[in-house]
Amino acid sequence: MRKFLALILALVMALALVACGGGNSNNTPASDAKVAMVTDYGDITDQSFNQTTYEACKKFCDDNKVDFTYYKPAGDTTADRVAMIEKAVDDGYNVIVMPGFAFAGAIVEAAPQFKDVKFIALDVAEGDLLEAGVAAKGEQYDYNPANWKFEDYVDMSNVYCAVYQEELCGYMAGYAAVALGYKNLGFLGGMAVPAVQRYGYGFVQGADAAAKAKGVNDVKMNYVYGGQFFGDADITASMDTWYSNGTEIVFACGGGIYTSAVDAAKKVNGKVIGVDVDQAGVIQAYAGASDTSMTVTSAMKGLYPTTYDTLKDVIVNGKWSNYAGKIATLGLVSGSDPEANYVQIPMGSTQWGDGFSQDDYKALVAGMYDGSIKVSNDISKSASDFATVIAVTDQGQIKG
Repeated sequence: MRKFLALILALVMALALVACGGGNSNNTPASDAKVAMVTDYGDITDQSFNQTTYEACKKFCDDNKVDFTYYKPAGDTTADRVAMIEKAVDDGYNVIVMPGFAFAGAIVEAAPQFKDVKFIALDVAEGDLLEAGVAAKGEQYDYNPANWKFEDYVDMSNVYCAVYQEELCGYMAGYAAVALGYKNLGFLGGMAVPAVQRYGYGFVQGADAAAKAKGVNDVKMNYVYGGQFFGDADITASMDTWYSNGTEIVFACGGGIYTSAVDAAKKVNGKVIGVDVDQAGVIQAYAGASDTSMTVTSAMKGLYPTTYDTLKDVIVNGKWSNYAGKIATLGLVSGSDPEANYVQIPMGSTQWGDGFSQDDYKALVAGMYDGSIKVSNDISKSASDFATVIAVTDQGQIKG
């Protein structure tokens, strides 16, 4: 009898726990979530945006037992990306992660169709969305946001976008290069989109500030956009000219365009600076080098933590209401711990030296965080407008 009563009591307690949500399986929104990532026009092995976002999505979903897959569009058009979003929704995925500004048109078109789906976009800015929204209505965008009412063209009600202060990590990389003794610099951007421009203008400001601080007045910088996000023979030829004429280090800023900088640099033992992620290993592998010495540093933004942390807060913590409809600008969150920030240069692979040590870097970040060091993000200017003691030669665009 006592055994029977004990069994009944145990059953009652178990049912009470279920009713109160005491069991993990009933207490987490993750049980209903299915996460899909759609690549932009690359693949999950691009060692940049797509791969980093994919790895963060997969790690989160593995950690939390959430169903996950990814889709690769057939081509590089909004229609191709929308087709993959539609397929993901048809397959039952209700949280869709999209890396890169190229998704602006797809967001404008697809998000309003699927109001029950949560869209998380990385590096898609307000200007990208507004331009896409205006174009979707058959109107001509004049690139002056003040002339347009954002809400009339873009529905953000089930969309969250994270963008970054690229000018800050661009500044860090430029400062590091000059402080470490490089005097002949180059900036090779991909396409002249706002994120790349912010990287470049920050790079100029950082180089200029370091030259001023070090008391040197003979720092020079070549500045150009490739017109695309991949390297080719024409861009490599331009980089060959730079390096053969004395350029020591090039900030290769834009997807796979680093290949042209690396192809030229390795002929003359030149140096490069990576972008978006710590590219030291990527560049080493591409160059076929025995070490990572070709890459002096990388201007990085926190794609991985942004993806992982957002998914955790939205799915596990159930805080989608804190994200929906917002475009968050991510930058510095700590003045004492550079590695906690969403924009940084790598502590591990940066080639520190007497001119620029880890302590120097920490002091630089502290100044940027407290506002004593100011970095402009004004992309209405030209690169040379930010040079006060260095000489910047703006060479326009190589292709297109």
